[in-house]
Amino acid sequence: MAENGFIDQLKSCIVWSWTYFWTVWFFVMLFLVYIVRVPFKVNENLTTAPGPAMFGTESSLSMFLNTLTPKFYVALTGTSSLISGLILIFEWWYFRKYGTSFIEQVSVSHLRPLLGGVDNTSPSNSNTSNGDTDSSRQSVSECKVWRNPLNLFRGAEYNRYTWVTGREPLTYYDMNLSAQDHQTFFTCDSDHLRPADAIMQKAWRERNPQARVSAAHEALELEDCATAYILLAEEEATTIVEAEKLFKQALKAGEGCYRRSQQLQHHGTQYEAQHRRDTNVLVYIKRRLAMCSRKLGRTREAVKMMRDLCVFQLMKEFPLLSMFNIHENLLESLLELQAYADVQAVLAKYDDISLPKSATICYTAALLKARGVSDKFSPEAASRRGLSTAEMNAVEAIHRAVEFNPHVPKYLLEMKSLILPPEHILKRGDSEAIAYAFFHLQHWKRVEGALNLLHCTWEGTFRMIPYPLEKGHLFYPYPICTETADRELLPMFHEVSVYPKKELPFFILFTAGLCSFTAMLALLTHQFPELMGVFAKAFLSTLFAPLNFIMEKVESILPSSLWHQLTRI
Repeated sequence: MAENGFIDQLKSCIVWSWTYFWTVWFFVMLFLVYIVRVPFKVNENLTTAPGPAMFGTESSLSMFLNTLTPKFYVALTGTSSLISGLILIFEWWYFRKYGTSFIEQVSVSHLRPLLGGVDNTSPSNSNTSNGDTDSSRQSVSECKVWRNPLNLFRGAEYNRYTWVTGREPLTYYDMNLSAQDHQTFFTCDSDHLRPADAIMQKAWRERNPQARVSAAHEALELEDCATAYILLAEEEATTIVEAEKLFKQALKAGEGCYRRSQQLQHHGTQYEAQHRRDTNVLVYIKRRLAMCSRKLGRTREAVKMMRDLCVFQLMKEFPLLSMFNIHENLLESLLELQAYADVQAVLAKYDDISLPKSATICYTAALLKARGVSDKFSPEAASRRGLSTAEMNAVEAIHRAVEFNPHVPKYLLEMKSLILPPEHILKRGDSEAIAYAFFHLQHWKRVEGALNLLHCTWEGTFRMIPYPLEKGHLFYPYPICTETADRELLPMFHEVSVYPKKELPFFILFTAGLCSFTAMLALLTHQFPELMGVFAKAFLSTLFAPLNFIMEKVESILPSSLWHQLTRI
């Protein structure tokens, strides 16, 4: 232990000395140049021309500067402006893509350890690294990607958008997550016992859409396979009506498999896994059938089916039902029916402190409270008389919703254009905001004055949380990983909303100022060469005046014999 302590102390001393070595080296070199100025005739070389070819005692330095034409200064300043402009463009591109400055990153990652700014062996840094690890784990858990409860149909909606616009609304990352979800929901270890399920197990892993559809048709040639109907309904059907027909066939096949596996679920782990898979398939089919009914205008039928699924969730008969978030589908359908009392009842059950929040829950709660006061709300009247209790409750609900997801108001107020929502969302991120506003904007427009109240009050939330990444007000601090995850989930043609807005790094501002300043100097030198020469000489004389003053004082204080002896050495 003593030996390790000595080594650590020695390392710290070396690091400390290395930090100040460059400063000491700089002053030592200045001192040596001053000492050798006499034997090397530095003063004569700088002040007097060494030969008859020169014009008397004219300064060599002055002659060199006088021989430079204005074109040289224009080229010098123009080149400096060009180089700084290129650095500015690169820094801006790097900041837009990675969210940080390249020069700052290189300085922190490579130059700082060389200068001794980081010591990874010290115990304090070990504790710090442990703390960073804990915070990174927390950020990873906060940035968990969820299945979008209201995700669209890939064949009937996403593909139709691609056919019309030529753009891909889904990213590869998003579709890869969906493939993983399908393998989790629709496959199990006993699939090899049934030939159709074995084919579908390979189909869910296939990347090519046509190969997946072909595998589904091949499985249906063997038997009525519920998962094969699901794949065809999701990807091959070009309309919601076609998708609904296929899901009804899937429901018939899925209910038969579920009844058979329910009777055998206690005969072993293999049958239990098979029953769990059949349960997931049946829940998924019923949920998508309810969404088909909602899209086809049969909203009351959709509400009844969603209520049944929520009852199954309370009975704990469907363990993965919570992953589908059926209550969010139910809330949207009830809002379409304008059944606000039923919406409040659902919120009372799911807007609990022990349950995970979402933009749908927070903003629906804000909409219900805003509904009671928004039709008569006026910012001028409120500023004169103050807010009433009901208005204060509505404003607080809006602030709560905005703190949870600050990206939503720009879409509800149509300050940003909407795109098709992805199949997966990141809670508190831009992807969740798009998914919420895509389906709920019509409900906010239907409530008179609700968007006006939101427009007048939503920005006040940011005054309550000036440092959202460090401390929250009603929720945990805003996660720092949302921008990166949203860029993976959302298509390239969409400009991802970033919160909080990142300040421009110092080096971008510095290079922008340097580029502008040198460009201005180049222009002025080209237009007014004589005047700029006078300014340059005045600037240089003013810049070196303190140094000349110090050197004169040093020469007057120190005896000349001392300098003579040092120069002789």
